[in-house]
Amino acid sequence: MKLLIDGQAVEVLRGATLLDAVRAAGLALPALCHDDRLSSVASCRTCLVDVAGRGLAAACSTPAEDGLRIAVEASRGNRRDALQAIVAGLPPRALDVPADRSELVRQCAEYGVTSPDRSVLPPQRGLDHSHPYVKLDRDLCIACGRCVRACAEIQGTFALTLVNRGADTVVAPGTGGPWAESDCVSCGACVDTCPTGALSEPGLLLNLLPVERQTRTTCGYCGVGCSLEVSTRDNAIMTVTPVGDGSVNRGHACVKGRFAHGFLSSPDRLTTPLIRRSGTLAPATWDEAVEYVATRLAGIRDSDPDGFALISSARATNEENYLAQKFARAVLGTNNVDNCSRLCHAPSAAGLAATFGLGGGTNPFDDLDRCDAVLLVGANPTAAHPVVGSRIFQRVMDGARLVVVDPRRTFLARHADIHLRPRPGTNVAVFNGLAHVLVREGLVDTAFLDAHATGYEELLALLGDYPPERVADISGVPADDLVQAALTYGHALAPAIFYGLGVTEHLHGTDGVRTLSNLALLRGAVGPGAGGGVNPLRGQNNVQGASDMGALPDTLPGYQKVLDPVARARCAEAWRTQVPPRPGLRIPQMFAAARTGSLKALWIIGEDVLTTDPDSASVRAALDACPLVICNDLFLTATAATADVVFPVASWLEKDGTFVNFDRRFQRVREAVAPPAGVRTDFAVLHAVASRLGADLGCATPAEAMAECAAVAPVFGGITHARLDRDGPLHWPCSSADSPGTPRLYRDRFATPDGLAHLAASPYLPPGEQCDADFPFLLITGRRAEHYNSGSMTRRTDNLRLLSLETIDVEPGDAVLLGLNNGDPVHLNSRHGTAVLRARITDDVAPGQVFAGFHFPGAAVNSLTSPSGDEVTGCPEYKVTAVSLAGPR
Repeated sequence: MKLLIDGQAVEVLRGATLLDAVRAAGLALPALCHDDRLSSVASCRTCLVDVAGRGLAAACSTPAEDGLRIAVEASRGNRRDALQAIVAGLPPRALDVPADRSELVRQCAEYGVTSPDRSVLPPQRGLDHSHPYVKLDRDLCIACGRCVRACAEIQGTFALTLVNRGADTVVAPGTGGPWAESDCVSCGACVDTCPTGALSEPGLLLNLLPVERQTRTTCGYCGVGCSLEVSTRDNAIMTVTPVGDGSVNRGHACVKGRFAHGFLSSPDRLTTPLIRRSGTLAPATWDEAVEYVATRLAGIRDSDPDGFALISSARATNEENYLAQKFARAVLGTNNVDNCSRLCHAPSAAGLAATFGLGGGTNPFDDLDRCDAVLLVGANPTAAHPVVGSRIFQRVMDGARLVVVDPRRTFLARHADIHLRPRPGTNVAVFNGLAHVLVREGLVDTAFLDAHATGYEELLALLGDYPPERVADISGVPADDLVQAALTYGHALAPAIFYGLGVTEHLHGTDGVRTLSNLALLRGAVGPGAGGGVNPLRGQNNVQGASDMGALPDTLPGYQKVLDPVARARCAEAWRTQVPPRPGLRIPQMFAAARTGSLKALWIIGEDVLTTDPDSASVRAALDACPLVICNDLFLTATAATADVVFPVASWLEKDGTFVNFDRRFQRVREAVAPPAGVRTDFAVLHAVASRLGADLGCATPAEAMAECAAVAPVFGGITHARLDRDGPLHWPCSSADSPGTPRLYRDRFATPDGLAHLAASPYLPPGEQCDADFPFLLITGRRAEHYNSGSMTRRTDNLRLLSLETIDVEPGDAVLLGLNNGDPVHLNSRHGTAVLRARITDDVAPGQVFAGFHFPGAAVNSLTSPSGDEVTGCPEYKVTAVSLAGPR
């Protein structure tokens, strides 16, 4: 459409508003009630323009039409009057807010609006500073409603409303009480959109000085990979805000990425290396600690290289993980290197690679926008991946169908079209049952299978054993619900599958990934097909990248097999040393080797294995038995406290490099603040120890490490820091400098040797544990929204005010039978250990099942969990542990 804006011809697309047209002309308008991400309400009238032949109109909500003539400059006085009317209802201090923190102040300065002289001030409405992060100054609220719409339309929480009438209208929590007692999930979207400073945060309220520096980086909490802007002054963080054009988060964040940075200045930060002397960890110099470690490791390298093992970190950068696996292989001479993906998504890498050819999700997260149905399995993204949870909820609100498969009644399950609640450990039966219905109802894309897949006949033979009625007997899912779920997925034109640890953390987790992937193949909804594919929701910030970089015992960087002589030769040439030809130990095998005495040294980078790994009593026995345990960490965690040497290291906000998020997206990580004196990066620590061992790791900088990784791993051949800085995020595979990356995999063929996807005919097999009279309940473990992993960072922030202790979720009927009330201590026993947690009575869990997080080491949740692991990858079966419960004694 063509319009004239102050005589200037502009073109806009149909569906645009007059505000879009004015901007297209290079002009600006105030729009205090408008946020481009939100629906328009046209309540503030500050964007008034004159439409020829029609009069004044609110530009933010008036549709553009072909041939309209708009007068912007001529209507300036009307906009000034609207701003003046708003200011008249505010206290004079409303215009004292720093201009960079108030859109109102900036627009008043532009239009020459000042606070009126008056003898009577507006009535004071007071403050609500009850919440640790979101601070409300009611006197600055102009009732624009942006915060209310942001809470509803971006976050999907609906925690806010406007109350009162006329000049007294103000934002308030919908529950009517203090903000801290509301349904607010602390995402900060309301703060980010507020145009006046009525909603603010501690970093702004406590520091009225201007920002010195702004750094764009990638969040170091979950695997979503949100783009954040960190504002600092005097090497301290003032605010962390989501980047509006963030490729994944689109200007949104969660309570962890947005606010949980206070751990940086915790008095518990380690700033000096520690060495165990006479049974006690004592401060040491860096030279002493590096010399001690190098001397001990030199003896192992020279006599028994496989007596050393290294657990790299999903919190560390790609470059640090690359250097860690290179240290193990090129300096110590062993493939005994692993990372915590072993505990979560190792079955994803194995299952997806076996089915499609590569061990990553098939589609970019942006494909969610075009999906008309979502199958969400074994995941609670509202808590574990909040930005993903919000985006899925938005898509459902926009009309997409939602099927949730989860034993728990999560937030998204409550909003699903169909919620299947299988008994833990029965996923494979459920997925085979869904496939059975797709076949029976003629919803299989046989043309797609004929062209792009193999194994259909074998799968058909198996599926005959999984009619809905038999699946109901195995899983507890009603047969009719299973049929409806299959029909919903099967009739969708572009369905997407998202799944989490509820699929992988099982004795048959790899089978679960493969049988779930069958559904996408049967519908032709992956690769050359039109759907949203199969996408694992990775738990930690760089758990994908740690594996990508080769921090695994059987694969080199870029998932090249250790057994492949060509891949070994490629690495050997770059590293100037031979690569051991046999795969190394996985994490559970490392612990077993330590307990038997064959492992002489274990280096753990950034993991608190005593808190996060299963069967923690056995883990402690392994650490106690190992002659040398080295830890890199920010804090003296439970694991670090058992170590012989502890290196104090930098956090994600204090280092340079890259992360890879859950949809294979390389993104830059930049140092926002310098680490405390005495603290080094993991990158620097590895270099220091290698140098003392007489080895040259090369890769003097993270950029050089990424360049070397690109040289040895063809799948990353086109990825460099310089390119990421210039062009933004890139999805692997990205094999050359002119490759645009590959957001959507398998457009032409699958990455298997024969180019075909491989359907899996996997039968249901029972889980590793079963309930009995002594242990009648099933324990499921997972994450809470307020904390992250072991909690070592978030428990040192005000997130502790939002969730101060771990609880055990108990179904109301079970609570009655056990005589439990909310808050009662519950004694839990399993075949592996004991724990005591407070009861939280909720219908989130089904009868006979209980749930707990693992963010509080004192709760000892992982003393209960089973040592059973996925038969293919060894991933622990965190989701099925038989326990008994007893109330107060």
